[in-house]
Amino acid sequence: MKVAITSTGNLPGSLIDPRFGRCAWFIIYDTESKSTEFIPNPYKDSDEDAGPDSIKLLESRNISKIISGEFGYKVKPVLDKLKIQMIVIKYSNRKIFEIIDLLNH
Repeated sequence: MKVAITSTGNLPGSLIDPRFGRCAWFIIYDTESKSTEFIPNPYKDSDEDAGPDSIKLLESRNISKIISGEFGYKVKPVLDKLKIQMIVIKYSNRKIFEIIDLLNH
């Protein structure tokens, strides 16, 4: 299963980004192969539709779940339709490697 995690940077020690569509990076973690891919978010500075455009990017990578601090109101209906699970981690100073560690347990 592939999981996207919003991140403030492109290192395992980076913090989870509280924003979905405007996060700095998406970390794609494959729970089967244990591989990690760091993708800069090309929509982080978009005037509008950063969330829906980010979903298209992640959908093209066959994501099953997305972990972020929050999701905009335009995102939930699209993710529900695509059957992509949203996981919200609010007020967290968790680092990416800590979230990956939780996914492996």
